Amino acid sequence: MDGQSSLGAFLQARRSRLTPADIGLDTYGERRRVPGLRREELALLAGVSASYYARLEQGHSHNASPEVLDALARALNLDEAERRHVHDLAGLAARRPAARRPPAERVDGATRRLLESMPEVPAVLTGRRADVLAWNPLGHALFAGHLDPTAPDRPADRPNMAALLFLDPYLRELYGTWESKARAAVANLRYAAGRHPDDSLLGALVGELSMKSDEFATMWADHRARPCTVAEQRMWHPLVGALTVTQQALRVSDDQTLLVATAPAGSEDHTALRLLAQATAPART
Repeated sequence: MDGQSSLGAFLQARRSRLTPADIGLDTYGERRRVPGLRREELALLAGVSASYYARLEQGHSHNASPEVLDALARALNLDEAERRHVHDLAGLAARRPAARRPPAERVDGATRRLLESMPEVPAVLTGRRADVLAWNPLGHALFAGHLDPTAPDRPADRPNMAALLFLDPYLRELYGTWESKARAAVANLRYAAGRHPDDSLLGALVGELSMKSDEFATMWADHRARPCTVAEQRMWHPLVGALTVTQQALRVSDDQTLLVATAPAGSEDHTALRLLAQATAPART
């Protein structure tokens, strides 16, 4: 899908979720044939002509100014991440993506030292496509203890956190809040796709997951786009049982994110993390 088609699909999806009541519009009991706002209603709210907005949504206009995009974002009640996503999609429409295979993502020495410096905190470093680029022992034990711990060291074998969520039964059982975690992962991928439209590997990942998982395809069609930030996650780990952690996605570069999990000191959840660290620690010789 090219940039203009992506922009139009995003605008249409967001328009369908706004109701007249959301913008204080009285419909006087009128029965409406389509969900959400009509095109002309959103155009009026954004201060553009209905015909221009229709062309924009249909992919027939390629010259939306930043001011128009911001007006549409305000009319659609978009948050800052979604507003940036709209600008990314509009920028994509103005250029032709290059069809090339992107180079393998690398982990610099400073980031590896950061991972090594936090042995008591589960940490996983992911790239722009949610590939696992590195993890510390506790991060591996908490999030993917059933996988080869050396897999991230080999670009061809790197696990992908989004794919694991939808295709690996272990991850589905690990998260008690699986649906919210899965939706956040899909929104993060769509946000990345808007920023990197020429990434053929990202496009291939989305295509593969859409074919293999109806749940992913449904969530992708929802057009939610936002980077992961912070969320509380209920988990059930096969070694330590139930625990609740706060997962934070900390950006260490434009394309790399450090996912960490913490629990309040002295809590049962913190004790569970310490027990997991002890249970998976390498044997001393």
